[in-house]
Amino acid sequence: MAKKKIRKPGAKKGGGSMNPQDLLAQVQKLQAEMMAAQEALKEEIIEASAGGGVVKVRMTAAQELVGVEIAPEVVDPEDVEMLQDLLVAAFNEALNKARAVAEERMAPFASMLDMGGLGGLLG
Repeated sequence: MAKKKIRKPGAKKGGGSMNPQDLLAQVQKLQAEMMAAQEALKEEIIEASAGGGVVKVRMTAAQELVGVEIAPEVVDPEDVEMLQDLLVAAFNEALNKARAVAEERMAPFASMLDMGGLGGLLG
């Protein structure tokens, strides 16, 4: 008569299961890498312009506005609305670029947090 194997609760087929210490180490490593990536976003500068370069905006990839340049010739007290529109356009372009950079840099972590990177052990 063949002996039936009994698996421990929580063990996966194929025999491999990660012990809690290894899992904790993996989570801590992932957390440290994410924090480093987030810090790097704060250092990366994104530039955008509007009106053929008369308005320029600088923003970090963490979406913090760090600078605005306005060419003197575009400052017209009779047409403040045009300057406002140029500022909005430049800011929105910089924001969209910053979001794209942040998404690209953080995408690997998002897929890992989908629990695929942890082998589904937490969910």
